[in-house]
Amino acid sequence: MTTPSRPPRRRLLTIAALLVGTGAVMTLSAMAGGMGGEARLVPPFTPTATAAAATAPTETAVLAGGCFWGVQAVFQHVKGVTNAVSGYAGGEASSAVYESVGSGSTGHAEAVQVTYDPKQVSYAQLLQIYFSVAHDPTQLNRQGPDSGTQYRSAIFPANDDQARTARAYVEQLDKAHTFKSPIATRIEPGRRFFPAEAYHQDYLARNPRQPYIVFNDLPKLDDLKRLFPQAWRAEPVLVAGKAAG
Repeated sequence: MTTPSRPPRRRLLTIAALLVGTGAVMTLSAMAGGMGGEARLVPPFTPTATAAAATAPTETAVLAGGCFWGVQAVFQHVKGVTNAVSGYAGGEASSAVYESVGSGSTGHAEAVQVTYDPKQVSYAQLLQIYFSVAHDPTQLNRQGPDSGTQYRSAIFPANDDQARTARAYVEQLDKAHTFKSPIATRIEPGRRFFPAEAYHQDYLARNPRQPYIVFNDLPKLDDLKRLFPQAWRAEPVLVAGKAAG
């Protein structure tokens, strides 16, 4: 993700590469995770009514929280997730192209479509992981070094039940002052998801030593393993070999 439309990330990659090039691997590792705030285990969703038992064998959730490389990797390591695809949501099909989305003018956000077994992990549990470790939900139209509406925190509900859960959960966390700042996450129903280009899929798994990944995204996996040990899966479920979308 080093196109001309992303100067902040390009500068970060340059600095990180210099650190690695001078042998300052420990310095880079110590700095990792500092761009998006400290991860924290947020309280689980406490619904006011008893949720209906899941009947479908699989369901999908579409979540946006900055660069999709790290968000995808987080959910690829969650038990019960059967696929996690990087892509775009919020805009039209004609503009669901990386170079266009990067302009920040398409309405799209970099997003991840998570397919999961609701008998193993619930939508509310996925949202707890999303708010706890996948990104900083208090950041408005940015995450770490990346800025613009394409990096906004957003939930794209697949149905009315997901929309109600997402809104109620945000209200719960805000009322409890879980974060020092209000949650900036937008709830955007009725939006289609479009898979991203193949070179974006499984990006962390294929590029674990890339400076941007080391600095911003590997710490998220450490946080997932630390805060959600019961949900942690060591081997990620990869898009490779699956149909994206």
